Amino acid sequence: MSHESATGYARDLLAIDAYWLLASDATSILIDVRTRAEWAYVGAPDIRTIGKIPYFLEWQSYPSMQVDQLFASRLGATLESAGVEPGAALVFLCRSGARSRHAAIAMTRAGWTPSYNVSDGLGATGWLEAEGRRLWVEGGRTALDAVLVRRTRPLPDFRGVLLSSLSDLTYDCRHV
Repeated sequence: MSHESATGYARDLLAIDAYWLLASDATSILIDVRTRAEWAYVGAPDIRTIGKIPYFLEWQSYPSMQVDQLFASRLGATLESAGVEPGAALVFLCRSGARSRHAAIAMTRAGWTPSYNVSDGLGATGWLEAEGRRLWVEGGRTALDAVLVRRTRPLPDFRGVLLSSLSDLTYDCRHV
């Protein structure tokens, strides 16, 4: 079954739909393609409440914003080494949905399907800042447990290391 639409990837998802896909599909993976600077100063998605941790790989490097030409091969190798099976849903996230769309297209072309784009990204109007974390609010209640933990101290190098101690929380993130 082909998961590629006319857009070159599975499809766009709103943040709330991406959350429910991640929560309901045990093999699905969230991949944050923002820059290291964004991870350090804005924060990182926290999806521990659904038993997952995100992967981090820049689509473009700050400050040049040069596209990583090896993105698909690097991410593919990381997923394979982590035991991610072909056919696992890959959900790509950035600030606005632009870089994550390109990443979803690249991974679809590399044979990793289905690849989804969170089209409203972290800039979704439903994100609410609460106690240094970003929560999705719908109808006056928290509907999305995926949160963004604000950085309060510098992080080590992001390349190929497992990070911990985001803010006051102990939280592991997979960085490629």
